[in-house]
Amino acid sequence: MKNSMMSVADAARRIEAGAVLSIAGSEEALSKLPRGKWIGGTSVYFMTDKGGVEDRENVFVTEIEAASDARVRHVEGEDLPMMTMNRFENGMSMILIPAFSKAHTDFALNGAGYAGLFDQPLMGWIAGVHLDDLGTVTPKIFDGGTGKAHEDGAILLHVELPEGKMADIDIVNLFEQDADADEITFAESGFHAKTAMVNGQEVDLAGYIADKGLDTALPLVANYAGAMINVSFQNVDADNGVDFYAPVVSGVSYRLAKSPGAYADVFAQRVTSDGQNEMSCNCILNYLYGEMAGKTTGNCTGPVTFGEVAYILLNQTMVQVKIQSAEASGAQVA
Repeated sequence: MKNSMMSVADAARRIEAGAVLSIAGSEEALSKLPRGKWIGGTSVYFMTDKGGVEDRENVFVTEIEAASDARVRHVEGEDLPMMTMNRFENGMSMILIPAFSKAHTDFALNGAGYAGLFDQPLMGWIAGVHLDDLGTVTPKIFDGGTGKAHEDGAILLHVELPEGKMADIDIVNLFEQDADADEITFAESGFHAKTAMVNGQEVDLAGYIADKGLDTALPLVANYAGAMINVSFQNVDADNGVDFYAPVVSGVSYRLAKSPGAYADVFAQRVTSDGQNEMSCNCILNYLYGEMAGKTTGNCTGPVTFGEVAYILLNQTMVQVKIQSAEASGAQVA
């Protein structure tokens, strides 16, 4: 893969040349692009080789050079669970979903149960907006095949890979449970909670957070058989309860995360690849809390997002996908 921050004009030339692309940028910038084999999502924050930047004029382009074919689909509503249809026999899919949309909620709560979801690599991210525009501007996804922007549903880029090539997805999560933190569970799944069970006792969640002085820059973390899955705090309101950027799941045990230290430095230490041949996306919360403007995370570049997808919706993580030979990945070549 080839990653580059480029002008709209340069991106348009790559589209017109027939390149298969994933593009992030402002709504204004994406709306100027011609039709082609690309998908786009709104973001104005990016990790570049010069560090974190905010840019409304240029776009971040990932070119999937290994693609032998590609097709773009927009799915929504009752068709969302069928997003895995029409994939290529050997390939991968990229997915973009607008933040705060119905599809965002549906995928977060039900995506793991979609037929065939885990049968082929699925990587992507949740489109966002400038933080100053929250509540006034709606995140968008773009169907490069039609040139249309959508405020709901999901855009899929199904990519065909040559025989002997495959996509590998990696998750970089800086957080793990603080073993000394209280155990928190929830009676209902969702993006909002008024109450929770803390060490077996029901509490008003916002009041508990205030009384304990919890640092809500740290996510709640669930341990799924060794895989740490984050749920980040969006808003804590004494009267209305707590909103999350990803859903809490009923019956799952959560604990507050331990502080990872300096975000950018820890990311650079944790990323084992050179980042040059991969697509990456990093959470807006990592960008903010890690004060990543002007800082680099090794060689990993890409959009800063309102959620990350590695088969399922993730939060406060960095997700990477790279295309390599099946031999290099340890898989059997067909």
